[in-house]
Amino acid sequence: MVHPVKTDLFASSAPLSWASVGNGILFTAQIPIDAAGNVVAGGIAAQTRQTLDNLIHTLECAGGDASSLTQVLIYVTDREHLATVNSLYAEYVREPYPNRAAIIVSGFAREEMLVEMVAYAALEVDV
Repeated sequence: MVHPVKTDLFASSAPLSWASVGNGILFTAQIPIDAAGNVVAGGIAAQTRQTLDNLIHTLECAGGDASSLTQVLIYVTDREHLATVNSLYAEYVREPYPNRAAIIVSGFAREEMLVEMVAYAALEVDV
């Protein structure tokens, strides 16, 4: 059975949950939005930090933390952004690192977005 994870993230009008848990695995996709649902300004650094803050918040709401991550898929719109993303990612995620991929895309559903992260985490129990 799959259970949505209750978070304090902006309640999207789109038909989605910010995260769900099934069989002890957290599934989540995070974007750089603030509490009002706005994409944060300030370029790739600000957007990456907000996305990672949203990810950590979601992990904590599900009973985990960054050490629970098993895989992170990072999507950016510009290869040049990866150095900044990697630097900030290292502030949030420590060894042993989860499996990870970085993918360059032409854009996102929200045009002003520069980054999105899809993550999977192993949890002790379903939420």
